[in-house]
Amino acid sequence: MRWGSRLLFLAGSLAVAIFLVWLWQLAADHRLVNPVFLPGPDRAWKALMTGFSQGDLGAKLLATIERMFWGWLIASLAGAGLGAIIGSSPTLRAYLAPTLEFLRPLPASATIPVAIAIFGLSDGMVLVVIAFGAMWPVLLATIHGFSAVEPRLYEVMRALGFSRAKVIWKVALPSASPDILAGMRLGLTVALILSIVCEMIAGRNGLGNWILLSARSFRAPDLYAGVILLGALGYATSAAISVFEQRLLVWRSRAR
Repeated sequence: MRWGSRLLFLAGSLAVAIFLVWLWQLAADHRLVNPVFLPGPDRAWKALMTGFSQGDLGAKLLATIERMFWGWLIASLAGAGLGAIIGSSPTLRAYLAPTLEFLRPLPASATIPVAIAIFGLSDGMVLVVIAFGAMWPVLLATIHGFSAVEPRLYEVMRALGFSRAKVIWKVALPSASPDILAGMRLGLTVALILSIVCEMIAGRNGLGNWILLSARSFRAPDLYAGVILLGALGYATSAAISVFEQRLLVWRSRAR
């Protein structure tokens, strides 16, 4: 029944996607929107294949993936590390709460001019912006996960002679891991968005620059090909981290 429900869900999702593509093709064929601005999915797919076979779309895709991955990895390590330290200490949470609340709503894109002034139009600037924006979901999720651990567990473990580091590793981290992984998944989406924004603003080689130049040149099929590729990349990365999360948290399903 479980596999049957999954197959039914996948079939329904595929049917909805096919229906939307059909509507898109119908609108393009009947020229409900100027073809200069809305080519059909057939033209967008042809542009996508041409970009891979005859152009450098593959290299641009790899450049975007590389920036997204390294920025997300830095953000995940920094966010999980800082979140563990802050979340396991009520004193630190009390002192740092105003600062975190001040920085948390700050849009990461607003830091781009500052990053450009400090690092210039470089890949280092892009990594700093991506890491800063993607760190917050991981940081806040980790703080929440560690702060939600029963305080008596800390007291019992310390009474048994365990060090603070061992308490965090043995008790707090497994308990907070679902929150941390949820924050990492959200951070991966933020990393992809910021990669595209930085490539557009800083003119770095990647999908963002491809989409921007296509729009400026009125190459609508290439533009939509880039957007389709972005959607596929976002879906693939989300599915990959979902599988990783299920494998890592297999103990939860066994505990139930």
